[in-house]
Amino acid sequence: MKLNYKSFGEGEPLIVMHGLMGMLDNWQAPAKEFAKYYKVFILDLRNHGHSPHSEDHSYDLMVTDVIELMDDLGLKSANILGHSMGGKVAMKLAQDFPERVEKLVVADIGPRYYKVHHQSIIAGLRAVPLNDIAKRTDAEQFMKADIPQPGIRQFLMKSLFHKERDQFGWRFNLDAIESNLERIGEAIEDMDFQGSTVFIKGSQSDYIRDEDWPDIKVLFPHSHLITIEGAGHWLHAEKPTEFIAASMDFLHE
Repeated sequence: MKLNYKSFGEGEPLIVMHGLMGMLDNWQAPAKEFAKYYKVFILDLRNHGHSPHSEDHSYDLMVTDVIELMDDLGLKSANILGHSMGGKVAMKLAQDFPERVEKLVVADIGPRYYKVHHQSIIAGLRAVPLNDIAKRTDAEQFMKADIPQPGIRQFLMKSLFHKERDQFGWRFNLDAIESNLERIGEAIEDMDFQGSTVFIKGSQSDYIRDEDWPDIKVLFPHSHLITIEGAGHWLHAEKPTEFIAASMDFLHE
């Protein structure tokens, strides 16, 4: 699958991957900061953004997509950064193709199994009558009952677009995401990765727990953990300066 991407800057390559129901646009601001020192590639993973849709959505397939893009770009290896679902893609890529990964940055996700609690979000998205709304703000009103958090609604609204004059659509493939939720939550524990790795978590997020760390160290023995105070799961959006600094310090080592 040919993934959509944008690139910025010059230097060593850095590939950046978004999370579930996100897209590369979520990472443009951090990418431009990273691009002061690196050649940055931000991707739309399959079933997201402007990349192709498919009924199949698994970490094996997403890794294959990224390797195909690296081959097309002539990248023998790259620094890899992934957030949430994109972090699991990054870990899987590092485990399966360690020779393609220079350094690994994993943002607020671990390799363990996660129960994906997105049923209310999917219900909110399904509640939007895409053929009957006149403007984007109308969509948000239909989402409120199932998705009370304004921040999550605004994040999802970034993927709402005008398909035709009187019809809206979602950039992500909602059908594929809903049917593959269990696969999105699955563990990435096939083998270890001996490369240099940093896990960056938000202090207000429970995606990486204290009890997870011993298992993480088994799979990523040359890893360390950085906690960004005051940040939740979307740490790159909530505390961008701190997140970029932590990532850059590690990449510059």
